[in-house]
Amino acid sequence: MNKMHIKKGDTVVVLSGKDKGKKGKVLTVLPKQNKAIVEGVALATKHTKPRKQGETGGIVNQEIAIHACKLMHVCTKCNKPTRIGRKVLDDGSIVRYCKKCNETFAD
Repeated sequence: MNKMHIKKGDTVVVLSGKDKGKKGKVLTVLPKQNKAIVEGVALATKHTKPRKQGETGGIVNQEIAIHACKLMHVCTKCNKPTRIGRKVLDDGSIVRYCKKCNETFAD
């Protein structure tokens, strides 16, 4: 499995593409494809058919996966897009930290 710099629940900003500059929360991470689904980013229209009795069909906007290299983590303390580092603590656990303000993130 690939180690990704983003995790579910992180706030990220889009670096390139039609949604450049948008911020959103990571809903799902797909490590095998190196992609993530971000809330409110990369919306696609999906045409749905009614499958059950009484269900209505129609056009629905849905988030699609975006490549992880187009996303950058936003620090919760300094509120800036930043690169993520990893530290090994004395007890052997690994924590992620902001490279700008040195704030550690609870995983």
